[in-house]
Amino acid sequence: FAELVLETWDLHCDRNGQEHRTADMGCTQLVVRRGQPFTITLRFSGRGYEEGVDKLAFNVATGPCPDETSGTSSHFVVTDCPEESCWSAAIQQQDGESLSVSLCSPPNACIGRYSMTLETSTDYQGSSFQIGDFLLLFNPWHPEDTVFMRDENERHEYVLSQHGLIYQGTCDYIFSIPWNFGQFEDEVLAICLNMLDINPKHLRDQNRDCSRRNDPVYIGRVVSAMVNCNDEDRGVLFGRWDNRYEDGMSPMSWIGSVDILKRWKNFGCQPVKYGQCWVFAAVACTVMRCLGVPSRVVTNYNSAHDTNANLTIDRYINEKGEQERYSWDKIWNFHCWVESWMARPDLGDGYDGWQVLDPTPQEKSEGVFCCGPAPVKAIKEGDMQLKYDIPFIFAEVNADVVYWVVQDDGMEKQSIRSSDVGKYISTKSVGRDSREDITHNYKYPEGSEEERGVFEKAQHQKKSIREEDEGLHLRIKVSEGADKGSDFDVFAVVNNNTDEERVCRVTLCARAASHNGTVGAQCGLTDPADIDIEPRAEKRVPLRILYEDYRDKLTQDNLIKVVALLNDHQTGDILVAVRDIFVENPKIKIRILGEPMQNRKLVAEISLVNPLAVPLNGCVFVVEGTGLTNGHLVKELEEPLEPQEEAKFRVDLMPRLSGLQKLMVDFESDQLTGVKGYRNVIIAPQSM
Repeated sequence: FAELVLETWDLHCDRNGQEHRTADMGCTQLVVRRGQPFTITLRFSGRGYEEGVDKLAFNVATGPCPDETSGTSSHFVVTDCPEESCWSAAIQQQDGESLSVSLCSPPNACIGRYSMTLETSTDYQGSSFQIGDFLLLFNPWHPEDTVFMRDENERHEYVLSQHGLIYQGTCDYIFSIPWNFGQFEDEVLAICLNMLDINPKHLRDQNRDCSRRNDPVYIGRVVSAMVNCNDEDRGVLFGRWDNRYEDGMSPMSWIGSVDILKRWKNFGCQPVKYGQCWVFAAVACTVMRCLGVPSRVVTNYNSAHDTNANLTIDRYINEKGEQERYSWDKIWNFHCWVESWMARPDLGDGYDGWQVLDPTPQEKSEGVFCCGPAPVKAIKEGDMQLKYDIPFIFAEVNADVVYWVVQDDGMEKQSIRSSDVGKYISTKSVGRDSREDITHNYKYPEGSEEERGVFEKAQHQKKSIREEDEGLHLRIKVSEGADKGSDFDVFAVVNNNTDEERVCRVTLCARAASHNGTVGAQCGLTDPADIDIEPRAEKRVPLRILYEDYRDKLTQDNLIKVVALLNDHQTGDILVAVRDIFVENPKIKIRILGEPMQNRKLVAEISLVNPLAVPLNGCVFVVEGTGLTNGHLVKELEEPLEPQEEAKFRVDLMPRLSGLQKLMVDFESDQLTGVKGYRNVIIAPQSM
């Protein structure tokens, strides 16, 4: 028999992509998921494959120093009865000189870019042929994969969906912004794999790093470190919170991860300016979904940043409600992280499922700015010693906040009511644009037996006093419509829950604030007022907040922090109430004109009215949406937008993907920034 010579081959990128749910990545390369067979066709020249005469074997290898013992290379012969626990190949069918072969990786194979060679041999001679590369990803559809997720709707949302919502605002005013994750867009997978290849662990020991890429726990930890640049590790994003973003993009203006990842790649892996928590989390979510790990962005309201890990956040204010001294411990009005779904065989039973990964650089973990993966179940149970970083996240959702009022004579007095940390933990619902509250995954109901048990285990006495029914009670209310450009009212509402008249003094102070808890310039203050309250009655003390007072003080976070102080003359107690008020941007309107159909032109009309009493200069709209736009479209207005004037323009879209897509718009100008809008568009499949 003459030697068996390979002439051509077909990796069936398209068909394998459909079966492995990677077709949206385009069909220029073969992308498959581990543990699931894929088919290639080999075409020989001169003669076909002869059973019993020809022996066929494959070599697959990944990483710079592939090695069988490390699991980064494998040599396997074509056989009739493939084994599931290792790489295998079996003949599917023969048609003359062409041969279809089904290959399969084990469900615990290392992910990454593989080279593949075919070896042919008869009794007398042998040859080797390079067949090209393929990319291997995690497989949430395979029951033996550590990222296996049972529910198809959840897999669709957390692995395949390229757009979503991220919750922001305050615990009293929750809203969402749209986000284009775009994990299957051109170049994104290559960028994610490059991120793994330049991480410091890889540079220290390439073989060990590549051999650990079978483990989503390891990958998650690497991604959590690489999305920020605080370790000078060529990470993706530069974090900044001081409202000075002129030499980069404001964190508020991004609407998707793809732009950020491509900028990072195109500038030689220099950090992209600038990110804040939701940007870090969204980029990490894109990377994890791209690699095949089910992931979602989660928002925690009133999130504590407890630098000294004592589970108590002390805030010092004076009798006007102004901050007295700087504290490293902060309360963020919201903080975003990622949850990724995986088994934790390293931790024993009970800790599989959602794991927290937090790429925002806050504290170091094992010498590096990264956080997690931390099992959500361990956070709920207060299992502080388990890997990784549970005490820090436990504090984010459970710390106590104690207000100390520093009096004119320097005396410090503890307020008798603590504020609530870890509220309304939120993520986008599966398959719908609504909010799912997942607080119960992180903590037991307040005041329950289980909650007390968890705090004892965490060696923490909960100091915060439950709301008293008797005595005086203080809260802050907001009038309807805290819209940017208008004045609005806030009220200190005092309830006297006793049977006798009480006399007290109330002060209200409003200051511009940042979302990480820093407070800025004052934009409203009442004179201290003594008020009498009848038994069982309620009184209101108003503070009008004027646009002219907050216009130049507001940061791009659009937040005003209002502090109310009450001195109870009878008991000497001091009560503090705090409320973050979100000043609302105007709405962007999006209309779709025409019948949305795949590969057919579609027009969107986008408009916005300037609500301010001053003209807007340097107005720019950015439009983007995976499957609808190719990259993003930028529309700059040539003229200033006058007060109450409407800006309106049209964009042409060419929908590439069918099904539900999101068209997202961001608007920037000198006076209004980070204005977001989106519209769901259902694209009909192309009729054949």
